[in-house]
Amino acid sequence: MNHKKLDLWQKSIKLAGDTFRYSSILPAEHRFGLLDQMQRAAVSIASNVAEGAARGSYKEFIRYLNIAAGSASELDTHLAILREIEVPPGEKLDDIQSSLTDISKMIQGLIKSLKRRLE
Repeated sequence: MNHKKLDLWQKSIKLAGDTFRYSSILPAEHRFGLLDQMQRAAVSIASNVAEGAARGSYKEFIRYLNIAAGSASELDTHLAILREIEVPPGEKLDDIQSSLTDISKMIQGLIKSLKRRLE
């Protein structure tokens, strides 16, 4: 399966880009540590979708989608921490959260679809 044709992968790439761009507007004291982890989690989502699609079996694809789902949950936690420490969220943080919610739903939907194909 060509991962580049998957809407999930395309949206995940955009999410990663948005996450990196977001780092440039954060106050300097928050740019390291938490932001590094946010960027890694965002990249991990897209990377695991791509790797799973390339594995050639639904079972392997599901495994990598579950890893992507874990990375999505990790990024969601980082966004919650930013809100907790009252970093000015702005519209960009809301956009990232919205994209992440959509991507998480897409991951779960694809997992369900692939599991049905295995039955």
